[in-house]
Order: sequence, then structure tokens, then C-alpha cells
Amino acid sequence: MTQPKFGPMILAFAILCAMLFVPVQWLYPLISDKRVDETATALKPDVFQGIALQKRMLGEKQILPMYGSSELLRLDPYHPSNYFKVEPHGFTPYLIGRGGTQSLTHLLSFSELTGELRNKKIVYVLSPQWFVAEGLDEVHFAPNYSSLQAYSLVFNHQVDAETKRYLAKRLLSFEVVKQDKLLRPLLEAIVSNEQKTVWKAAAIKPFAYVYKNILERKDLLVSLFTIPTRTPSTDESLRGLSMTQLEKRAEEAAAADSKSNQYGIEDAYFEKHIGDKLPDLRGYKAKEDYKESPEYEDLQMILNLLKRNHTQALFISVPVNGPWYDFAEFPKERRQVYYNKVRKQIEQAGFPVADLSSHEYDRYFMKDTIHVGWKGWVYVDQALEQYMK
Repeated sequence: MTQPKFGPMILAFAILCAMLFVPVQWLYPLISDKRVDETATALKPDVFQGIALQKRMLGEKQILPMYGSSELLRLDPYHPSNYFKVEPHGFTPYLIGRGGTQSLTHLLSFSELTGELRNKKIVYVLSPQWFVAEGLDEVHFAPNYSSLQAYSLVFNHQVDAETKRYLAKRLLSFEVVKQDKLLRPLLEAIVSNEQKTVWKAAAIKPFAYVYKNILERKDLLVSLFTIPTRTPSTDESLRGLSMTQLEKRAEEAAAADSKSNQYGIEDAYFEKHIGDKLPDLRGYKAKEDYKESPEYEDLQMILNLLKRNHTQALFISVPVNGPWYDFAEFPKERRQVYYNKVRKQIEQAGFPVADLSSHEYDRYFMKDTIHVGWKGWVYVDQALEQYMK
């Protein structure tokens, strides 16, 4: 009778343990500089829901991270990601966000990047529509929520107690988090000092730690192999133009693309989302207000975190489409309350604001009702150029 050979089994078990428990940061160098550059405009959830690629990206001196939401996806030739390819200024914008990635989503991500954010230059684009009275809802939060970052938060001792407690409490207000039977008790233990809650979390922690390690390895593999690249929409004829000339070219392009309406909205968007429904949309924002919102507190926590880490952040306050919002009966006076309030909040924290709110009525500044486009990107390009100098 042949004796069973346990050597291969022991070796396989040892490799599995090594893969699960070796510090994952040792594996980050597997992500090449080329891979970082390739994913700079991917705008996929795997980027902002992950950790590995963001840590590698923040370690590159020539990378300028741009955090925001759906406006980042308006990648016309005047968008910073395309313009600074044609007119290089020594930095590459790296886009992080999509529709629904508001301050809470970015705060959870920042909590895992505290070391990498120290003394780093970043850009944070604010959208007025984030600041609705009810704040970030389940519909927009759930698709952008990162369970990896939430599990990492539990075990991250670099995050200050105030931020950790705030995040735990905010996360527990969403169903997608409350339904996670492994994570929920851990977050509840951060929020509550009740002995029973603390004991329950202590019993679960070893299993959660293993699961976190599995999520980290999955994130690394996704970062290496599955995030697709995007073909740039560059226009070489923009090379060498002054900002005045660039603005004129943007206006010409916009005029050709928005002939169907008086609001300067791109034809394709107007026909798909408005068109025959225009009469019914008059006054649909009459009751909307951006004066009070949980979003302000989420933003304040971001300001506090960035300040503690000496992060050099430029905040860009973008406007809405003034003529359209007038039609929707959301008056300028009410909009101005938001613009003033958010600028004051950021400046009191010691950060600069590129306030573009005065361009609400500039034709072709916005691509649709709420998103920057064409001429608006030229002003963003100018703000980034001055900031990086």
C-alpha cells in the first residue's frame, strides 16, 4: 500500500495562507505605471470602489486626481483629460467618480487613503444637485457603495475616531449595509459601547478579517486585468491656442451641437430627455431647495480629513444651467444661497475654491441642465493650469 503524500497538500495550504495573509500592499507594485495611466479615464466603479489602484495612482507625482460625479463623464475635446493630452502641462488628470458618487462615497474612499493623501494635490468637483434636502438616497448610494472599503474601515487604525464613528453611523442608515449580517455588527460596535454589541463584534471579527483579505485580493486582480480603457476624444487642432481662442472654439462646437433649443442644451440630450415633455416640465423644481442637506455635513467631514492630512485640495463649484433652472422655477436667489454657503464652508476650512457659479447664464457653459461641457471645461482647464503652477 502506498503511503499518502501530504507534501503537495501542505504546500497548497501554505500558498493559500500566504495569499490571504501576506500584507496586500506588498503586491501593489504589480500594478504598473502604464496600468495607472490606462485607467485614468475609465470611470468604472471598480476604480473608486477599490483600494489598490487608488493607492498606486496617488503615489504618482504627475497624476492629478479629480473626484466628482457624473460631470466627469462628459469627455468632449475640452475636458481636462483630453485637453491636457493635446496641451501637456506636466500632469495627468485621473478621474474618480460617476453619477451618484457624492461626498459620503468619497469620504469612505478617503478614509482608506489617508497616508497617500498626505501633502497630495487633488481636485474635488462639487455638484449643486448633491445638496437636496433628503441628501444621498439609497438609489444613488447602493450602486457606488464599496463593501471592501467598509470592511477595511473596521480594521483601519489610521482613521481618526471621529471619522470612523461618523462613517459607521452614516453607513448603517442604508439598506445595502444593514443587510450585510457580517459587517453590520462590526459597524454597530463602533457606534455603540453596549457590552453585548462589542462582544458580538469581537466574535465576528476573525471571519470578517479573512473576508476583507479575500476582497482585497479580488480588488488587486480586477485592477490588474479587468478594468477597460477608454479611447481619448482629443482634437489636435486645439494645440497652441490661448484660453481665449480655446473658448471661441468651444462656443463654435457647442453652437453646432445644440441647435434644437434655446437653453444651450446638447441636441442629443434634449431630444432624448426633454423634447415633447418640455411643457410638462415647467416648474418641476419649484419646491426644490439646496439650503439644508446632510450633504453639507458629509462635505465637512471630507474637509476635516483632508486638512488633517495636509492635502492640497482645489474645490471647483460648478453652476447649473441658469435659463433652464429659471424655466423649472428654481429661482436664482435660491440657487445663490447654495453657492454662497458651500463656498464659505470650504474657505473657512482653509481650501481654495474655483467658483464658476457666475457663469450660470453663459451660453454653452453647460452641456445639459446640470453638467459642465464645452465652454465650461475651458474654465476648468484654466483653473487646473493655474492651480498646478
